[in-house]
Amino acid sequence: MRVSAVAWIRSEMSEGRAAPAVRTRDPQRTRRAILDAGLSEFAARGLSGAGVAAIAETAGVNKRMIYHYFGSKEGLFRAVIESVYEELADAAASLEAETDDPREGVRRLVRFIWEFYSARPGIITLLNAENLHGARHIRDSERVSAMGAPFLAVIRRLLRRGASSGLFRDDVEPLELYLSIVALSYYYLSNRHTLSVFFGRDLMQTRQRRRWARHVERMVLDFLAHGAPGSAPEGRSE
Repeated sequence: MRVSAVAWIRSEMSEGRAAPAVRTRDPQRTRRAILDAGLSEFAARGLSGAGVAAIAETAGVNKRMIYHYFGSKEGLFRAVIESVYEELADAAASLEAETDDPREGVRRLVRFIWEFYSARPGIITLLNAENLHGARHIRDSERVSAMGAPFLAVIRRLLRRGASSGLFRDDVEPLELYLSIVALSYYYLSNRHTLSVFFGRDLMQTRQRRRWARHVERMVLDFLAHGAPGSAPEGRSE
């Protein structure tokens, strides 16, 4: 389990040790602390507004450590986004091994995507910022480009198991399914403030969030069900 940078700093200080000195002897922990602090600062202030000094203070390190590990503020921004996609891909791979039931696999996929973004609203802000930049910071990232195909392969295998067992239709494209699930989760969360005002209902109440997660599960499973209405799109699932 990952320990947040702030929590780790407090625990180290409570034991009478200086966090920066300890971290310089633990490169992996230092790097993780900087990434966590970077996500927090970039989500709150964007790339241009976030300061290296503020990130270093939050992480409990010297500013030089940020340049040592990431080269620049832009390099850290890119690394933060890479770490987000890496966490997403790693978690999806673990989901596949947890159940042989395709329907339960889809439920877990939906829940995971919903909880991934719901528990980390800063990620939405971060990705929105990179989209405003035209994805220029990750466009040449070999790490990000290498994660997409294995991630979709997990969904493809899940769909094939469901189709071969007669539970799912066989004309669903993995990317389209993933984008549909993310869209249903992402829009709700990215527009939670304005939608709550517009409809006069707090969409971030626990009850409301749970209802929406179940709603998305039902929509996706109803769509996937064998014999569901709708013609096959251009190109079938690979």
